[in-house]
Amino acid sequence: MFKHGLQIGLLLFGMFFGAGNLIFPPSVGFMSGGMFTPAILGFLLSGIGMPVIALIIGTFNPGGFRAEMNRKISPLFSLLLLSLIYLSIGPLMAIPRTAATSFSIGVLPITGGGALPLAIFTILYFAFAWWLAITPTKLLARLGKVLTPMFAVLIVVLMITGLFAYTSTSLPAPLGKYSASAFGTGFIEGYNTMDTLASFAFCILALNEMRRIHFRSEREHYTSVWMAGLAVAGLTGSLYLGLALLGNHFPIPPEVYGDSHINLGAYVLSQSSLQLFGPAGMYFLAVMVTLTCFTTTVGLIAAVSTFFYEEFPVMSYQRYATLVSLVSLLLANLGLNQIIKVSLPILLFIYPIAITIVLMTILNKFAALSRFGMRLTVAVAALISALDILHQFAGIDWAGAVIKSLPLHESSLAWLLPVLAALILSLFLPGKIRGETELELH
Repeated sequence: MFKHGLQIGLLLFGMFFGAGNLIFPPSVGFMSGGMFTPAILGFLLSGIGMPVIALIIGTFNPGGFRAEMNRKISPLFSLLLLSLIYLSIGPLMAIPRTAATSFSIGVLPITGGGALPLAIFTILYFAFAWWLAITPTKLLARLGKVLTPMFAVLIVVLMITGLFAYTSTSLPAPLGKYSASAFGTGFIEGYNTMDTLASFAFCILALNEMRRIHFRSEREHYTSVWMAGLAVAGLTGSLYLGLALLGNHFPIPPEVYGDSHINLGAYVLSQSSLQLFGPAGMYFLAVMVTLTCFTTTVGLIAAVSTFFYEEFPVMSYQRYATLVSLVSLLLANLGLNQIIKVSLPILLFIYPIAITIVLMTILNKFAALSRFGMRLTVAVAALISALDILHQFAGIDWAGAVIKSLPLHESSLAWLLPVLAALILSLFLPGKIRGETELELH
């Protein structure tokens, strides 16, 4: 069971560790002014802690978050929310963005810009991703045992080489927002990776792998879940710390960190590759970034296709995978920025709701909560998220006034304290239920 848990954890780690996970840590490490600082700890807490807890909670129940929300809120709500999550982090935003990111950071410095190089790259990229995704039973062998170790080794090579080359810290003290609130800013940066939503998506693949194993007991199932979660946390945390340490030691010119148009994480990765490996560094970076993005792409295509095939079996899993791949290919080449403008409000709307459901599910494992109270809690998260979207994207002043009156609004966490208050109220309202899993019920 330990072996199975580690194998599933390696597969999930490869899917989680996408482009954003590669770029965020060097930025946090550089800006925080030191290693193992409150900023790094805050980033690890929200960038690893929340997603891994969500993953563990989702896979504890063989029905996943679908079953949890069916029982606590309603089947229609869970279907609508999960559909929005899978579309947002799937073909309408995250999947085409992984291809576009790998091209812009890794391939564009070699081929140059233009529509033709991007089209050729994305056609090859999605053709190979589709080929891997149409046979989900082979994901563990192909992604978990081959592609994930490949990109992890490349990242480790960059980190270790860089740490030997750059021996002094680049900044003696935190910079910018990190000087005022190091832990809080690091926490927000980890929160902004939005990996908790990826937990909702990838938990369906973890459950499918576990169904193929045929555990002999409930204990084996739980042990494998914990081992998978710990493997994801350990591997991701190690790379986060190493990349943050690289960012902390890499010398960045003052005119670069003063330019708001430059992504410091991408700058550290690209410039350190060139400085450490010379002309070959461009190709090293291209392979590393493309493989890192690619594993996430394959995992998302498989997760989205599995969800819609299970919920809407109007066509085969393979056809869903083909459709998702084609839509993602088109959006990666045509109007990705416009699609992001449309998808981003949806993504920002559902993210607080998703975290609320994770918090609620965890608390419900230890204490009985009112079903009405849980519905009220989710409604509070949805209402505040909706007001925030109306303020940010529609410019509605009264919605902005409400948001600005709430604590933590400056950190995009205006929803947090009202949600916690509603959760506490759920402990006292009538109609309580305890968070049993399907394993316990049967």
